[in-house]
Amino acid sequence: MNLLKEGDKAPDFLQHTDTIQAESIEGKKIILYFYPKDNTPGCTAEACNLRDNYEYLQQEGFEVIGISPDKDTTHERFAAKHELPFRLIADVDKKIMNQFGVWGEKKLYGRVYDGVHRTTFIINDGIIEKVIPKVKTKDHAQQIFDLYEVKPTHVRAIK
Repeated sequence: MNLLKEGDKAPDFLQHTDTIQAESIEGKKIILYFYPKDNTPGCTAEACNLRDNYEYLQQEGFEVIGISPDKDTTHERFAAKHELPFRLIADVDKKIMNQFGVWGEKKLYGRVYDGVHRTTFIINDGIIEKVIPKVKTKDHAQQIFDLYEVKPTHVRAIK
């Protein structure tokens, strides 16, 4: 796993999806967050925290896009169930995850397996501006605001 870092040129993830039009994200900072699986506790908390703060993120010029190895149909149900206002990309073949360096070996309770390393990249004009390798799922929006020293009037954390 070779995680991309700040200052690197971001791979063109748009070429792997037809769900996002380049003009819809032009001029915005992209919060590209990678997560393991729809409808799991941590991934749901992260998505809902970004959802609850989406208006504030947009006011600051951000657009949110989530990527996991789940299928489009799973993403559609997950987004509908939790009323997610942002796009989710299915990366079943893990091409995008491999390009960003977030797919690789993980260890849990002595078990070794391949999986998604929960990571967020903030992309500005095609360049990775910030990387968050240790995501706080219940308070992810605040992590982003802290990086940019933004003080929104109210940030909603998941309890």
